[in-house]
Amino acid sequence: MKITRRGLLATVALAAPALLLARTGFAASGTLKAAIVMPGAITDHGWSQSGYEAMGVVTEKLGIETAYSEKVTQPDHVEVLSDYARRGFTHVIGHGGEFQDAIDRVAARFTDTRFIVTNGLHAADNVSTADFYFSQPAYVLGFLAGRLSKSGKVGLIQAQKFKFTNDTLAGFEAGFKTARPDGAVFATWTGDWDDVAKGKEAALNQIAQGADIIWPTMDSATQGALQAVREKGVKAFGLYYDAITKWPDIMLQSSILDVKSLIVALLTTARDEGLTGKNYRYDFNRPDVVRLGTFASEIPADTAAEVATLMSRITSGQLVIEPA
Repeated sequence: MKITRRGLLATVALAAPALLLARTGFAASGTLKAAIVMPGAITDHGWSQSGYEAMGVVTEKLGIETAYSEKVTQPDHVEVLSDYARRGFTHVIGHGGEFQDAIDRVAARFTDTRFIVTNGLHAADNVSTADFYFSQPAYVLGFLAGRLSKSGKVGLIQAQKFKFTNDTLAGFEAGFKTARPDGAVFATWTGDWDDVAKGKEAALNQIAQGADIIWPTMDSATQGALQAVREKGVKAFGLYYDAITKWPDIMLQSSILDVKSLIVALLTTARDEGLTGKNYRYDFNRPDVVRLGTFASEIPADTAAEVATLMSRITSGQLVIEPA
């Protein structure tokens, strides 16, 4: 989700037979066409790639015509979003909270288009938002880090300060302190989602301070952080996907925030019921969207059982993890 200007825009339509939609909760009815506008590359191994892959699933499983634009920087937000509305796309997704301001402006001009902001801050008549309950999995991973860290020092690396990154930090710290009250959480903001060198540097700095578990949460820059973890022989947590499948030697567990499933769920609702001007939040009670990954074999069974109990308390409402 890099915000500085980068590269040329790419816009590609994913053609498929469109379905006739009878929408409730939104005034017009007709053929559903959905586009996603993404801040990063479709090969970033993270946020933007997941959004791109989601649209492929939407095309295949829902029969909806889709399109995408990648590497769209803030100066181009309004124009790219407007272009999709002008071209008759009924649902236009700004993939990331940084699209909120542009969508607020564009939605006022294209009132027959339903705009969606993932990780958005506020909804409106023809603007829906959708997000994960970031604090929940962050709390659980923080608790697990507290149980597993030998040094009592762990690190969280993030790119920029948004609501969801603040919520992630707050949840991670709260969970860690529950398990390790005398421990320390190092928080680093790199200012860049995709710079691999910056990601590696941030991880190396935290490891030099004694952190033995690192949780990088950027996009392409995460690869650099994980390289540092591997080189220094410490451990890591993953994000978005079950990262143990790609980093089996260093990965302890992952917070799976299934962006693909979130977008598919949203557009399924759009097709079947229609979206309204509200926030659609997904948490541990929607394990198709928010869940943990695979425990590393080195994690003791009693620790995994503690985590399972903790998650049960969260899903039942007995334990409420407050956002930042």
